[in-house]
Amino acid sequence: MYADYYKYHALGNDYLVIDPNKSNITLTEKNIRLICHRNFGIGSDGILYGPFFQNDSMSQRMSLRIFNPDGSEAEKSGNGLRIFARYLLDQRYISEKEFTLKTAGGTVQVELLDNKGRQIKIDMGTISFFAVNEQLVINNQPLQITSLSIGNPHCVVLCDALSTETVLELGPVIEQHSRFPNRTNVQFLNIIDRRTIQIEIWERGAGYTLASGSSSCAAAGAAYRLGLVDQEVNVLMPGGVIQVKIRHDGHIFMTGPVCAVQSGLFAADLKEILDS
Repeated sequence: MYADYYKYHALGNDYLVIDPNKSNITLTEKNIRLICHRNFGIGSDGILYGPFFQNDSMSQRMSLRIFNPDGSEAEKSGNGLRIFARYLLDQRYISEKEFTLKTAGGTVQVELLDNKGRQIKIDMGTISFFAVNEQLVINNQPLQITSLSIGNPHCVVLCDALSTETVLELGPVIEQHSRFPNRTNVQFLNIIDRRTIQIEIWERGAGYTLASGSSSCAAAGAAYRLGLVDQEVNVLMPGGVIQVKIRHDGHIFMTGPVCAVQSGLFAADLKEILDS
């Protein structure tokens, strides 16, 4: 059945897949903001746009573009990649259990752990650290941060306890701090034990988010670098749990669920606005 969009969520982090092979919607910044708006549009934490195909002598490579609800483009999204992999399975673009996807933040390896794509493992690549356990003063509060990249930027703030109010207050300030010229994702991290951490997330271009795959990897990777956790870590978020495995060299793997929600058509009124 034809659809303009396909909606999925990964632990409450919801994305719309818009397929350029099936849809002629133009994704301008204005249109992305409207489509993602939860009152005036469909509502989502972002848009996954693809697949695009590149033929070479080795294989047919698939890529996608990832857009935040503010219209900006993200380099990588762990939850988004799992969702997009599930979409490829659902639409029969792929039949194999393992394949690669190209993003603006690098190429990742995907492994489907069941026939329906409800549990998916992503090889997220190797973490690059910029600052480890340094102090950053925000709103006159000294914070202990570790900043890093896993194809997209992250700032992990170590906390004794988590507070959503703190995330809402400090998250946007840290995201746009001059230390991060391209803005940054922010994770507030609490260590439960050596195999369990808890985070709350302020996502660049999206705001407060129930769950994030790349944020889970960033927080677990920072905690491992600080010597606070073992190599296998359960990451607790308001939306649920992601499993992260870290190698000694900083290479990181993430496993988590995906749930299909709905597919649909843009009504004529909305489509007229998008086309204007």
